[in-house]
Amino acid sequence: MRARLLLFLVLPALARAQGTFAPLNETYYHQLERYEIKAGRVLTPLFTAVKPYRRSAIAAYLDSARAGFTSAADRFNLQYFRNDNREWTGETHTRQQAFLKYFYRVPADFYHVDEEGFDLHVNPVIHLGAGKDSRLSDMLFVNTRGVEVRGMVDKKVGFYAFVSENQMRLPAYVVDYVNDSTSFHPVIPHEGFWKVYKNNKGYDFLHARGHISFAATRHIQIAFGHDRFFTGNGYRSLIWSDFAPPALFLRGDVQVWKLNYQFASYQMTGTVSGSSGGLRAVTGGYPQKFVAYHHLHINIGKRLTVGLFESVVFNANDSTGRSPLRLDYFNPVIFYRAIEQQNGSSDNVLVGMDIKWNACRKIQLYGQFLLDELIVENLRAGNGWWGNKFAVQAGTKYIDAFGIDNLDLQAEVNVVRPYTYSHNTLYGSYSHYRQSLAHPLGANFYEVAGLLKYQPLGRLFISAKLVHTVTGRDNSSSNFGGDILKDNRTRSQDYGNKLAQGYRNTIRLGSFSASWQLAHNLFIDALFTVRSSRSDQPFFNHNSSITSVALRWNIPQRLYEF
Repeated sequence: MRARLLLFLVLPALARAQGTFAPLNETYYHQLERYEIKAGRVLTPLFTAVKPYRRSAIAAYLDSARAGFTSAADRFNLQYFRNDNREWTGETHTRQQAFLKYFYRVPADFYHVDEEGFDLHVNPVIHLGAGKDSRLSDMLFVNTRGVEVRGMVDKKVGFYAFVSENQMRLPAYVVDYVNDSTSFHPVIPHEGFWKVYKNNKGYDFLHARGHISFAATRHIQIAFGHDRFFTGNGYRSLIWSDFAPPALFLRGDVQVWKLNYQFASYQMTGTVSGSSGGLRAVTGGYPQKFVAYHHLHINIGKRLTVGLFESVVFNANDSTGRSPLRLDYFNPVIFYRAIEQQNGSSDNVLVGMDIKWNACRKIQLYGQFLLDELIVENLRAGNGWWGNKFAVQAGTKYIDAFGIDNLDLQAEVNVVRPYTYSHNTLYGSYSHYRQSLAHPLGANFYEVAGLLKYQPLGRLFISAKLVHTVTGRDNSSSNFGGDILKDNRTRSQDYGNKLAQGYRNTIRLGSFSASWQLAHNLFIDALFTVRSSRSDQPFFNHNSSITSVALRWNIPQRLYEF
């Protein structure tokens, strides 16, 4: 770790021009990625499975994809992205009259500085919303205020910071997630430390993200900070998702020829203490664990991209007390499984691959495969051995469907075997802050999702989703393989395991949203969600219908789609 700290201190002296990441945002990223699919070929310099994207890469991608911006909505998107990444696109469009002389001199920034050695962008963050849940008598609400700052110093070091103060009352099924007695979390999805608000009827928490970045060489970029990431081209990720809260990271990206190689180390929270009254501060802080992660992507020809990945979860405080902090995992080029076996197989290693094929203009096929553990002999025998742990994703996207401009369809299937992502050490599960690093449901399920996204006008974006999931739940004394936080040595059986075993829970979630962009990154949202959950366990047996409206400024929608 000291070697990495030294590396972090020395490399800025060698840095070249480098920008920051564009924050993860489902709509924003979809509107970018659709133009590669529309082109029917891989467009550099984005490797679309590695998110978030650097703003410098987005600017270069816009030039590569320019021929695809054909409709009125496309041209609106092109101007929007040029404004949003103006430090790299060179966009010089200014308002005729600034607000109070200093504010909104350009459409994308509340306040900005553009000097020879200093670039600065400052924007307010507001999310005000209200809604109704059929299961609750009280009104739902969200009240978020904050600020977002990004910039560069000497065109060498980029910096980004986001902080917000939040109070909200969540839908009943999200509260059920927090209070699930069969697998008590007790956490708010996507967030960290929280406390109660309004007599236990709401939540109060801070949210903070930030990083600095620089280029060590022309082809090697380094970033250090506190944020979250996403791997894949799908609606879900079975490798690395943005479901869990931000974590401390040190990340390097090497992009050269047709290759993109990412190596990263994360410090994460092993577990937390709390109740329905909020999380508790503890002496010495919460226990920590580490995740090391490698991902290699290669473009094969003009249409196909294949990625290989490995990750390992490890810590210095397993249940035996014999596992030291393994510095060898911080090596940016290594095969984790060999090191893990050399150390006595004490850590949780996962490997896998992802694939993207732009089959033709307008159509993309994609998928992921994650392997936690596998013995082929048991797989061939079909005996349901618990240790055959893997996850599979397959999906397709259809852009400008049926000849209708900006109507995009997507279908996806996800299957995760019981006990995948779990481990037999105290903090070895593939999780952070008691939340999954992959799919929100953890393991032991299969899922089918259909998505429709339509932009009939530049300022209007419509989204509809239908997700059907079948998962297997535990009770307080069982472990059927769905809860990745449980020690897999407490499994209910060694053989005869199958998908969605245990207490069967069928979840159907449908949503419809419409967003109108009043000004740059200022939206009015209307959202309607229907969710049904059927199970033999009364706790998971209920129906919900939720309606809400919101005003949103420089922040993506909050989505709880599980």
